[in-house]
Parts: sequence; C-alpha cells; structure tokens
Amino acid sequence: QVQLVESGGGLVQAGGSLGLSCGASGFLFSINDMGWYRRAPGKQRESVATITKGGRINYADSAKGRFIISRDNAKNTVYLQMSSLRPEDTAVYYCYANIEIALSLPARDYWGQGTQVTVSS
Repeated sequence: QVQLVESGGGLVQAGGSLGLSCGASGFLFSINDMGWYRRAPGKQRESVATITKGGRINYADSAKGRFIISRDNAKNTVYLQMSSLRPEDTAVYYCYANIEIALSLPARDYWGQGTQVTVSS
C-alpha cells in the first residue's frame, strides 16, 4: 500500500507564510509527478503546483511569485512553501503523487488526506 502523509497547515494572518510537506511511504517503485491541489469552500479542486521527478515545475497563476514547490527524491517528500498569503488562499490543501508500485503495474495517482490552511484578513 501507499500512503501520503501531509504536515503543516494551520491558521495564519494575511501576508504571512506557511509551509506544507508531504511524505510518501509504502511500495514505491517509482514516484513520477508530485504536487499540491486545493479545494476552497464552495469551489472545485484546483491545481496549485506540480513538480516532475526531474524537477520541472508548473504553478497555477494564483501561486506564481508567492509559492515555491520542491521535492526531495531521497526522502520521497514534496514541499510547498507559501508566502504573501491571502484570504482567498484559504482551502484544504491536498498533496498528490503519481506512483508506480511495481515495474509491471501502471502508475496511478495517490492523494493525501488534506490539511487545512486558513488565512485571516
């Protein structure tokens, strides 16, 4: 089995910073893309940032210039450093990883349990 366990999140004032981390464990033959999504109240889930195994990064327009995604392949961990936070960043943040658990099996997406980020004005 594969587990993604997130940490970080919480309550922060507008303009503040917060860091999230997410570690993958279990049968991890290969981890491909990793990233962060979020779901704000009453809205659909949206991508925040993704990073490939080789380090290529994509950010949502809302995250550019404020958020930094990184990963440590040796630790099977992805990070999201968020700064200049705004009330509209309030959401449940989910980490995601595309993982092959064995050479003979296709990769599939796995998700963390979600962590709440609340930005007060």
